[in-house]
Order: sequence, then structure tokens, then C-alpha cells
Amino acid sequence: MSDSDAETPRVDDPVAEAILGLLEDMPPEKSISPMDAARAVAEARRRPGDGPELWRRYMNAVRQQAVHLARQGRIEITRKGEPVDPNNFKGVVRLRLPAGG
Repeated sequence: MSDSDAETPRVDDPVAEAILGLLEDMPPEKSISPMDAARAVAEARRRPGDGPELWRRYMNAVRQQAVHLARQGRIEITRKGEPVDPNNFKGVVRLRLPAGG
């Protein structure tokens, strides 16, 4: 294993990869909604005949992976622009990379 592999933990979950992929492609001060991540996962897994609301199936998985990534310190879950405790939050939230990088 190289030094760069040790620095970046491996992510095997496609939902977590989608969240991190969306966040890495944007400026650090920007955030995404969980719905953005759910839509990205749904589009990647779309089959012929899936309806336009397919993304709703992935909202629970996005929330679970967001909590997991926030506990690891890889993302922040924010409400009204302020980080929230990943173990205790509700309402409308957004996801962003940690302020320190």
C-alpha cells in the first residue's frame, strides 16, 4: 500500500462514493442537498422503465451514508449553514466538505 492509499480511506459504498464525488467536484465553500446525492445515485442505477421519482428510493441510504461520513470527519452535515451533530439532527440539511479541507 502506498502513502497516498493510507491517507485516503477507501470507500466501497456507491452511495458514499456519490456523495464524496459530488462534493469533490465543487468549490470547498459549496454544499449539496441529500436530494442531489440521491438523484446522482438513481441516475447511475437507472434501468429502462424506472420512473422519474426513482431518486426517492435512495434518500434513506444517502442520509445513512452522510451520517457515517460525518462521523468519520470526511463531510459535514449542516443546517442553516452551521455544522450539526451527526448523531442528533433533523430537518432540512446540506452536505459539504469540512471547512479545514
